[in-house]
This record gives sequence, C-alpha cells and structure tokens, in this order.
Amino acid sequence: MPEPQISDEHTWFLNNTNKMTVKYLVTGATGGLGREVLKYFTANVPRSEFAAASSNAANRSTFEDRGITFRHVDYNNSQSLETGLCDVQNLLFISSSGLCRGEQHAKVIEAARKTGVKHIWYTSLAFGGLQDTSNAPVMQDHLHTEKLLKESGLTYTSIREGVYAECFTIFLDWYPERSGTVKLPADGEVAYTSRAELGEATARIMIRGGYENQTVLFTAQETITAREIVDTINDTSGRNIKLELVSREDYLNEWISDPRGKPKEHFEMLATVWDEIVQGELRTTHPLLREILGREPTKPGDFVRKLLEDDRDYVFAY
Repeated sequence: MPEPQISDEHTWFLNNTNKMTVKYLVTGATGGLGREVLKYFTANVPRSEFAAASSNAANRSTFEDRGITFRHVDYNNSQSLETGLCDVQNLLFISSSGLCRGEQHAKVIEAARKTGVKHIWYTSLAFGGLQDTSNAPVMQDHLHTEKLLKESGLTYTSIREGVYAECFTIFLDWYPERSGTVKLPADGEVAYTSRAELGEATARIMIRGGYENQTVLFTAQETITAREIVDTINDTSGRNIKLELVSREDYLNEWISDPRGKPKEHFEMLATVWDEIVQGELRTTHPLLREILGREPTKPGDFVRKLLEDDRDYVFAY
C-alpha cells in the first residue's frame, strides 16, 4: 500500500530537536496501555529522559503542554518512523491494532534497525503463555513480529501481556441492556490482568533493564471463568443473568436476532477466541508481573467486582 505523506515533519524534527537522545520513547501514547506507561514515567522519570509518540501529529500540543517531548511516529510511514526513532535508546513498541499490522510491524523493526535503536520492548499477547505454538488467529501477527525481532539483530524483549481485565465484557459479549441469558460457545479459564498494572509493569521493566532477547509473560496470578464473571455481574448489580453454553453453530447464528445489529463476523471472531480459551491458551499464569510490581497483582475476580461496583452498567471503552 502507498505510504502517506507527512508534509514537513522531517524538516521540523531536524530544525527543532538537535538530535536529542531519548532514553525512553513510548509509542501509542494516547492509547490505553500507552497512557498507563507514560503515567508511570511522568511520575518517576525526569521528563528529559522520555518522550511520547503518536501516529497523529496533531497530538503534539497534548504532550508538549505538559512538558513532555513529542515525536510523530506513524507505523504506516517509513520516513516518519526513521525520523521519530532517531537517537532512541529504549523503544516501547506497542503493537498496532490495524488491519495491516504485519506490514506495519515490519516497518517499525526495519526503521529501528536503520536508526540504531538500542533496545526494543515489544508488547505482545499472552495466548499460549510462553510457548510459540498458539493457533489463535489474533496471535499470529505477534508470533511473526517476534520472529522478525529475533532475526533483526536488534536487542529486544517481547512482553506477552495478559488479556485486559477491562475487556471481560467483550469476551462475554455482555452489555448492560442485556437481560435473561448470555450465550457462549464454550467456557474456560482466563488470567485477565489489569491494564493499569500492565502499563506500570511495562514502564518498570524498561527502567529496570535486562531481559535481553527474551520473551517474558505478564499475567495476574489467578484465572476466572465466564460463569464466575456472570455470578459477579449478578452479585454486584442485582441482575439475574444466566450463562448458557450452546453449540458453535447456534452461537454463530446469534447474529440473526442480535438487537444491536452485530454482523456474523462479530460472532465468528468471538467463537474463535473461545475455541482457544477452551484449549487453555489464556490460562497460564506467571510470577513475573508480581516481581516487577513489587506487590500482588489484582485478582481477576476482584478487578471485575470493583469495576461493576463502581459502575453497574460498565462496558469496556477502547
């Protein structure tokens, strides 16, 4: 696909940064995980040592007004990448959610190689734990990116991060207006993990350093099932929701009567995720998150309960 133009960004950079070395560059700084990482850096690291990056150049003032250096980094644009990654020591490479994620990630790695980034910290997913055998479609681009990192000659750390606990409503396809029965094609254990704690731990491990050319796993210490979450929804909100496990075929036909008008592809995607959960793809827990945080991570059940106690109509907001 053709690369978009970035107007005068390259010229602006050369005229205004004087090739200032950045110890830590946080990409995706306006996203959920990036905001949490940046929050920790802002509270614990001198502003002269880190910078925020976004694919939207218009976000510059959002950070510079707070005294945070900004760099425009567009995963779709090689020039933007080579400009934005210049003189970066530690790059937090937050994975893309775009449809062309594989191509985007390859461009980031190539730009990091050209510009001499010292250490890439890549945010991967926890499907399959520390094994490289996951068949989850959502994991394939991550496995490919990890392969590219290994072959690049760059120093890297791939951080496989547990599924956000905030996302439980997506996995259950539950929304506040729903009453009666939640239908799923399967149930299984998931080590849902707080996004805020993942962000803090990601910042901490970058500051701590080490873990060169390794894949590490950040997860909560416990798991929870969909049935247990439904019980929590009922306990905290006074609802009387029931979980019904149906055949995969019946689940895929739910789109026909879905009151939100969700397409069949929505149910196909969720069915595929539950296929992997049943195989134990998100069941693995690991003590590293506890070690890096210096405290016990929030248990999935406690996290979900707190979300619903604060807002009985909670839904995940991207």
